[in-house]
Amino acid sequence: MAESEMINDLFNKGCVAFQYCDENGIVSNDAHVNVNGSIAAIEGITSYDGHVLGKMGHSERYAKDVFKNIPGKKKQTIFASGVQYFKK
Repeated sequence: MAESEMINDLFNKGCVAFQYCDENGIVSNDAHVNVNGSIAAIEGITSYDGHVLGKMGHSERYAKDVFKNIPGKKKQTIFASGVQYFKK
């Protein structure tokens, strides 16, 4: 939860890292897409200096059994993928 001034500040300073989007990449507050009901469909933010990333969703649960606790380690390549992107 945040006041609209804080949300605007996060967007204006480039701190909104991820938002919930539909299958066409359109930001959505629809409950089927934004399952947490987050304000402005925000899924992840960074600190103002960019050193800290906070993320809400569980990207390892994007398919079957999405709302079950699934034991074991799940592969999340968010940081490796970021490194690969910037190496290009």
